[in-house]
Amino acid sequence: MAEDPRVAFIIAGVQKAGTTALFDYLGEEPGVALAATKELHFFDDEARDWAAPDYGAYHASFPRADGRPRGEATPIYLYWPNSLERIRAYNPSMKLIVLLRDPVARAWSHWRMETARGAETHPFARCIRQGRQRLFQAQPWGHHREYSYVERGFYGEQIERLLGLFPAQQLLILRAEDLRADPAVALGAVRTFLGLADGAAVSRREVHVGGDGPVGSALTAPDIAWLRGVYAHDQHRLARLTGVRYG
Repeated sequence: MAEDPRVAFIIAGVQKAGTTALFDYLGEEPGVALAATKELHFFDDEARDWAAPDYGAYHASFPRADGRPRGEATPIYLYWPNSLERIRAYNPSMKLIVLLRDPVARAWSHWRMETARGAETHPFARCIRQGRQRLFQAQPWGHHREYSYVERGFYGEQIERLLGLFPAQQLLILRAEDLRADPAVALGAVRTFLGLADGAAVSRREVHVGGDGPVGSALTAPDIAWLRGVYAHDQHRLARLTGVRYG
């Protein structure tokens, strides 16, 4: 019988929450066939013909599996419209790993990365308030790859959408804070979720992507309070769905 070429698991979110570190750890797992590079950006590619998608190029991004589960990490999938629906159409049995991070810290880290890259020129305080209007001038409407500092932090809304498409047993929620504090425990949960054998012990490491943002910039108490208020309702939803709550 020919081997099933389909990808079996995806680290689907969230940006700036340790997905690079987890991908790095999994790169040392002999039991998985990981994509050659992180962030393939297949299911969020609006240029593809999603009425009749060609998965050949996607499968070519993975090594020979030899019975191992194939996996990749593209953290925009949880946030980007239609990505999860496209994943379900591709493989209804897909296992999804989602790393969460305090949404205030995540937004701040996201802004620092975009300012360091030169994609953002406005101060953080403006971006999380008036700057959110920029998303309504983008395509798809209401979404933006760079300026979505606040919107990507509505985890409850995104997880609820995911659970409307996939059964709960196909979802593993991890906290970035736990992965950083004790990667062995977090990686053990991933191994169990993917049906992998116990592996070698892992040591804590720092894996960073993106720049540090403007010199002297700091997250202020008014900005923290503003975002806590923005996220309050969604945090109740997240806690109800996952037991995880921030703030």
